[in-house]
Amino acid sequence: MISFLSPLQWWRSLKREWLIYHLGLPEFRFMFDAPPPNEWVSLDCETTGLNVSSDEIISIGAVRIVGNKIMTSERFEVLVRPERGVSADSVRIHRLRGQDVAQGLPADEAMKQLMRFIGSRPLVGYFLEFDVAMLNRAIWPLLGQGLPQHKIEVSAMYYDHKFRQMLPYEQQTNPNIDLRFATLMSDLDLPVREAHDALNDAVMAAMAFIKLRQLRGG
Repeated sequence: MISFLSPLQWWRSLKREWLIYHLGLPEFRFMFDAPPPNEWVSLDCETTGLNVSSDEIISIGAVRIVGNKIMTSERFEVLVRPERGVSADSVRIHRLRGQDVAQGLPADEAMKQLMRFIGSRPLVGYFLEFDVAMLNRAIWPLLGQGLPQHKIEVSAMYYDHKFRQMLPYEQQTNPNIDLRFATLMSDLDLPVREAHDALNDAVMAAMAFIKLRQLRGG
């Protein structure tokens, strides 16, 4: 039986094959496999600042989600040794001092371990675009490309959830929905862990993801 691809499917297939062909380290080809059904990885990074061009990752936390369960027994948590120092301002936020991260993994080894933990699972997170940009800057020298997995932004799911609850006339007024993480967690009646800890933030994003999927009915 001959199956035909739509133009979009054909383009995606072509892009996938091109990325695999140009993958810097073939041992990570598994990231392009079909993901296990109903599995995701929620992740978060703590960094020396918010500049994706110059700041560095100093810790990574990630947990696997299987169905509606957060697999905390399969968590990923590492410190990453930065090439430059940790500023006092950033220490005040995440409480990781220079002597703490000095014992961390080199960035390239941390990236390899993280990619093996993620596999081909879609990524979940809050303000995920920033975390992925930071990770991709460290991964690019290894692979010649960034993480290929599908990305799911929890704040976008929350926005859709709140938007659907509005009356039609309210939806027409370009509604201003509070997307702050603390607001989101409180409104969803979810427990809050200590913030600016990579693993805590990954677990909270996972809880919000599961709750929002349930509210959406799938």
